[in-house]
Amino acid sequence: MAKVSLFKQDGVAAGDVELNDSVFGIEVNEKVLFDVIISQRASLRQGTAAHKNRSAVSGGGRKPFRQKGTGRARQGSTRAPQFRGGGTVFGPTPRSYAYKLPQKVRQLALKSAWSDKVANSALVAIDEFSFDAPKTSQFAKLMSTLKFDRNVLIVLEDEGNDFAELSARNLPFVQVTTANTASVLDLSSAYTVVATKKALSQVEEVLA
Repeated sequence: MAKVSLFKQDGVAAGDVELNDSVFGIEVNEKVLFDVIISQRASLRQGTAAHKNRSAVSGGGRKPFRQKGTGRARQGSTRAPQFRGGGTVFGPTPRSYAYKLPQKVRQLALKSAWSDKVANSALVAIDEFSFDAPKTSQFAKLMSTLKFDRNVLIVLEDEGNDFAELSARNLPFVQVTTANTASVLDLSSAYTVVATKKALSQVEEVLA
């Protein structure tokens, strides 16, 4: 079975944790990982770029000159694209770039992302995070003890650990998520993933 190192909250080693091979020990499917990451990055795009077309610019309500007899090409409005101050042709309009992939593809990508972290020794388990109040200094001390100072993803259980989240979120190199909201993009972007035992169990319940 797949194994990861287990630490206590103070950074002391506490052995290993065995994980479900069907979630944390599969062969990484790089094609699926790539497809899901592109999909998730596309959904983050704002899609607010916009240009005014001829119907959106002001003016041009009156025909600039009569239809015939001037020797010039007929024109119906000075807001047409060929005029100065006219509308833009084929400019960007607000849109959503998001698209969905099949559920099986997304689940396979999640399993691949978790398995990749295990295979590269980039996943560490913490027995539990127990804070009586938000204490960023204590969380920073744990990261320093474990020598984690670059793109760390903290994965907490879904409920009941608000103080741990508040303690970690002010650290500039730390991102906090939960077992059910950790995305493929989050996992792939992190240099190291630190997850509680309970969070890993919840991941197994969903994906196994």
